[in-house]
Amino acid sequence: MTQTSDNVTWLTQEAYNKLKEELEYLSGPARTEIAAKIAAAREEGDLRENGGYHAAKEEQGKQELRVRQLTQLLQNAKVGEAPADDGVVEPGMVVTIAFDGDESDTLEFLLASREYASDTIETYSPQSPLGLGVNGKKAGEEAEYELPNGKRAMVKILSAKPYTG
Repeated sequence: MTQTSDNVTWLTQEAYNKLKEELEYLSGPARTEIAAKIAAAREEGDLRENGGYHAAKEEQGKQELRVRQLTQLLQNAKVGEAPADDGVVEPGMVVTIAFDGDESDTLEFLLASREYASDTIETYSPQSPLGLGVNGKKAGEEAEYELPNGKRAMVKILSAKPYTG
């Protein structure tokens, strides 16, 4: 799982391998593909009104940004084990909270970086207001965090279990 502190990101070996594969693809075959798209669009003529050229250049910019993000992430990565099953909220944990102490109004989410976002479970960053509020708390404790409107909200941590994928 991941935890960012002092620009260090903790990753499982599986996550590190997945991100390294993505970087290798984007740095190699994907760069060749986008260069071919740009060259083909350039041959179509006037670049000022060439939608295909501009779309390919924009795609190239996004791809290069992702390459820089992955490079920085992997340079600062430390590979380690998933967090301990000790009920303490930390990155890599699936957290269940109750809003305002109402145990019928709950939310379950994975506390992790956006690299772990999936369709199966909602993911909150450790740097998000909710993530900052619950990080380090134990099951049974309450946490306070700031809402987008500037008000404060309370939640109760019902459980924190290691994410198993």
